[in-house]
Amino acid sequence: MAGLSRGEPWFSDGNVVLATAGDEPGVAFRVHRGVMSRHSEVFESMFLVPQPIMDSDVEMFEGCQVVRMWDAPVELAALIVALYDGVKFGNASIADWFHLAGILRLSSKYFISNLRRQAIEYLSQTWSPTLIGHDRMVEAALRTPAQDGLTYPWVHPLHVLNLAREVNVRIVVPSALYFLSLYQLDDILRADHPKLTVSHPSRPSSDLHDVREYTLMFQKRMDLILSFVRSFCGERKPLPSCQSSTTCAHGFARLTSRLGRSWIVRTGPLHYMVQAVGDLKDKGEVCKPCLQAFTSDVTALRERTWNELPGVVGLPSWEELVELDLHSG
Repeated sequence: MAGLSRGEPWFSDGNVVLATAGDEPGVAFRVHRGVMSRHSEVFESMFLVPQPIMDSDVEMFEGCQVVRMWDAPVELAALIVALYDGVKFGNASIADWFHLAGILRLSSKYFISNLRRQAIEYLSQTWSPTLIGHDRMVEAALRTPAQDGLTYPWVHPLHVLNLAREVNVRIVVPSALYFLSLYQLDDILRADHPKLTVSHPSRPSSDLHDVREYTLMFQKRMDLILSFVRSFCGERKPLPSCQSSTTCAHGFARLTSRLGRSWIVRTGPLHYMVQAVGDLKDKGEVCKPCLQAFTSDVTALRERTWNELPGVVGLPSWEELVELDLHSG
């Protein structure tokens, strides 16, 4: 039929053609009803729709009945390949993220639970529900060279957030909002960051819809930095058992002074706390017991801070989010 072109995959022994619809010329994929139905009740129901009485009403392409799909060709092709061959996700470039986004979008739309879970699991490896995962992502971002003008993890947190909202995935929302809060509101509203302007059919919206949640996380981040510098470090006292309390008191005072001068609006408090420990250790300005106590207290503070993040934007605990998105039905 005019207006359709073969796409890949195309199985010569397939018995139904899935063809994209919309303003652009359609792309056709020849597949097997049984394979598609086995993975998705939506496809199964779609193929059970009563056929037109008149043959002239049936759209055909190369001898197969056509079922129209309102999906982007690149996403539909990726979904079909994933259902036949399994899926492999990567994080070597922005293209890998868009591939995941398309798989997650269509597996959610067509209720393909196993594929959706795999996509969420991989997405949450970078946008992690754990502090360890967060730290690994930050370290990777610091050591990974830019690629085509984009820095690791390649994708803008606004796109991660908007994709999560689109497909009802909550597990990555607190992390995405935390990193989004590193950007000024006017920068986000301009939507001209290179990561937001990459052209791709799977690109989510570049509009900020979660203004309230962004604002709450931005304020929380500012409060964390100021509290850490002024109270946690600024009011720090040497241990009662410290044998050089005057020296250690001066050491904590100098640390506070350095921290107060070094932070900027885009400072991430969780990594900033790690840097403070490293700075104090490198300078050698406090005794070993005071350094160990400070390190232990910073570790505990970071854990408490991380555990508080979902609640900042009205979400349940990390554990509950993991259960909802990865372990439920």
